[in-house]
Amino acid sequence: MMTLKLIQGGFDRRTAMFLIVLFGATVLISVLSVATQPGDTLHVPTYVVSLVGKYLCYALLALSVDLVWGFCGVLSLGHAAFFSLGGYAMGMYLMRQIGTRGVYGDPILPDFMVFLNWKELPWFWYGFDQFWFAALMVLAVPGVLAFVFGWFAFRSRVTGVYLSIITQALTFALMLAFFRNDMGFGGNNGLTDFKDILGFDVQADGTRVGLLMSSAVALALGFLICKALVNSKFGKVLIAVRDAESRTRFLGYRPENYKLLVWTLSACMAGVAGALYVPQVGIINPSEFTPANSIEVVIWVAVGGRGTLVGATVGAIIVNFGKTLFTGILPEFWLFALGGLFIAVTLFLPKGIVGTYDDFMAKRRAAKDGGSSGAAPQEAD
Repeated sequence: MMTLKLIQGGFDRRTAMFLIVLFGATVLISVLSVATQPGDTLHVPTYVVSLVGKYLCYALLALSVDLVWGFCGVLSLGHAAFFSLGGYAMGMYLMRQIGTRGVYGDPILPDFMVFLNWKELPWFWYGFDQFWFAALMVLAVPGVLAFVFGWFAFRSRVTGVYLSIITQALTFALMLAFFRNDMGFGGNNGLTDFKDILGFDVQADGTRVGLLMSSAVALALGFLICKALVNSKFGKVLIAVRDAESRTRFLGYRPENYKLLVWTLSACMAGVAGALYVPQVGIINPSEFTPANSIEVVIWVAVGGRGTLVGATVGAIIVNFGKTLFTGILPEFWLFALGGLFIAVTLFLPKGIVGTYDDFMAKRRAAKDGGSSGAAPQEAD
């Protein structure tokens, strides 16, 4: 019953269009990949399926950032930390599935541990041979970290650029820690050479399609949850906190509680995005924690339209599609192009693509309504 009310609360015309386009494109790509043969005109190669799946994971990550930035006013420059932690949780499960098929043939220890002369499996790897436990950790690890971080940060009333810097410091610290070989996460090489997921060959075409569909479902559920949340009374308070936190506190609300809940939910969404990302790209390493990755996510949201939800997903897909094309032609100039894009959007499309479109349509409707109401009939002489 609660799930039904949640879905209904987040469902409107724009949501319906978003879901139709999302699942329509996903099903079409899946069918053309599985039902056609290589060499056919309409065949979609496996690498394209994985690429689109990666875009959808990025879209879910951008959605999580838009929830806290667009509706709560918390600019996070550290969401790559939650994304990467979710990815590592899934990577640990995938490593435990390799077993004796690894290079060293150890049934328990991953190859990198055998190479580094580890004698036994660290305690924090226990349980990751079970998918349900890994799935739980995908949510719990980013969620607990976000809750603890947010508890201290929001109750200390750290806001604005100071909070953004602290979030960036968090992901940078985690990056340095995960680069260490003695941390037990593969050091700078990370986790890779995955074989199976839930008993299915991770490289098989059918598995790739399944991961693509799972990414689409996760994105749809994340979108519905965010939409229902921001359309509720809770969401109205969030917007009040974003626009005038001191006034909201004066009215009797506790902004830190609202921030903490949304911040933790956002971290869990980012963790799910990371978990779906890892089996599709085949590797997770400490470079995913790089602060530049978090900044890039903010650019996706700004390009698509902050505070629109749909804009975050659109921006993530457009920018990453452009990155795929641009890095294939002039890879050394991609960062300059990304920086130029952010400057151009800030100057000419401050509300992003979707936000600018919404403004245009609102002005058009206002002009139409004004014209119709202003044309009053004149009295006859």
